[in-house]
Amino acid sequence: MTAPTINGTRYPQPIKDLLPAARDLDLPDGEDFPSRNRLMREFRIGAPKAGELLALLKAEATAPPADTAKATTPDPATAPAEPEPAAPVAPDPTPTPEITPPEQVEQVAEVGRPDTPAPTAQARRAVAWPVVLLALPAFVAIWSGWVGLGGLTGFGIVHPLPGIWDSFSINSAITLPIGVETYGAYALYVWLSGRVPAPALRFAKWSALGSLAVGALGQVAYHLLVAAGIASAPWWITTAVACLPVAVLGMGAALAHLVRTHD
Repeated sequence: MTAPTINGTRYPQPIKDLLPAARDLDLPDGEDFPSRNRLMREFRIGAPKAGELLALLKAEATAPPADTAKATTPDPATAPAEPEPAAPVAPDPTPTPEITPPEQVEQVAEVGRPDTPAPTAQARRAVAWPVVLLALPAFVAIWSGWVGLGGLTGFGIVHPLPGIWDSFSINSAITLPIGVETYGAYALYVWLSGRVPAPALRFAKWSALGSLAVGALGQVAYHLLVAAGIASAPWWITTAVACLPVAVLGMGAALAHLVRTHD
């Protein structure tokens, strides 16, 4: 089911704009409010925003109804006689001191209290460019480790276009760092974003942790084999490494389907 558009757009809207659409949702029998997961699916918002929207719906339901009683018009027959106007009084030459409203007095008192915290400026977003500096050395080490392990497990130079472009060749070992590490970073982003359905969130979490663990084990295996002077990896390491491209393809396709599913 396609998420409803609010104000002509499919992007997440402020709570005040989503509240009318949330009131109009069709609810199953026996339910007074939509669930948080349904609000996340319907409006494509994260869990914190959906919880806030659900709290507003519940607060509206428990709020006391406004007093709509109309004032009755008094009967002219029973209305008390209007008093005769009093004689005009001469104005008092003494100036009347200005009376400060109670609301203003309370506000001044609150600001003047020593324990009142001063208003803080809006926090700025943290910059993300230092991540590039952190990723450069990690990229060099991870790339060389996976390519080296691929060479020990049978990966190497191949000609993917025989008969079409015979001179074109590529080292198949590069598929290991590109596939495993790229999927791990993407799944980690999906998990931490919190803007996907609950099944996709769970799958992204565990597959991201698994990809990072597999990447660490691959680096450990390569350095141990090189340190021991082994020119060819054992069969069980070769089997595991050979299955990685297929596993990455399956997990990537599954995560892409779960992210776009809102049933």
